[in-house]
Amino acid sequence: MDFTDQVVVVTGGSRGIGAATVQLLAGSGARVLFCYRERADAAEALVAECATLPGEVCARQADVRDDGQVAVLIDEALRRWGKLDVLINNAGTLHNAPFRDMELRAWRDVLGTDLTGMYHTCKAALKPMMKARYGRIVNISGLQAKAGGIEQANYAAAAGGVLGLTRSLAREVAAWSITVNAVAPGLVETDQLMQQPEQLVRMGLDIPAQRRVGQPHEVAYAIAFFASRDASFITGQTLAVDGGWTMT
Repeated sequence: MDFTDQVVVVTGGSRGIGAATVQLLAGSGARVLFCYRERADAAEALVAECATLPGEVCARQADVRDDGQVAVLIDEALRRWGKLDVLINNAGTLHNAPFRDMELRAWRDVLGTDLTGMYHTCKAALKPMMKARYGRIVNISGLQAKAGGIEQANYAAAAGGVLGLTRSLAREVAAWSITVNAVAPGLVETDQLMQQPEQLVRMGLDIPAQRRVGQPHEVAYAIAFFASRDASFITGQTLAVDGGWTMT
């Protein structure tokens, strides 16, 4: 896949799946602006790692829960490169607890980051994409949207909301040659895996047909396909990248 001169914004891009996606796209010629909430050290390290790649990579601190910060993020991409071709919504957080013990702040933080944050980024990105009559939006959900998640009712609710948003938005913006798709990773070897309930991790080694956790780059390739010009006749779809955990 060739992303030469394509302008991409990636949220939550400093580590894990986001970082793998930034590296893959920059290696294919993209100009990538990614944001991070707290990990400035990881962001700086990633920018340095990408310095020799064919594309260009920049980082900016931004909290997707804040629509003002999101607007500044999108404006920076437009100021630097004059357009926005691709938005990859990868920012996410976890606050696991049994539902009966889950505090409202944990519910709000996960929904605010994983779902409302996506609302902010999609709204900010649509205007330049509609003006250009072209765009690719890729939303990252999770297997919990279909399979549920032990002590993860907030995360599962957000992930399910992402799938609904993806399908609805895909219908609304198709006339402008904008596609909207979702990738739903299973258990992937990231920092967030360490925050998963122990029961879920144990199940994760037994349920998938492949009986292993995935690697960030394996998810990044699926994201890159949806983000590419080659995926022009695919929209409103969800691709599970979970080693065969969910099969429908």
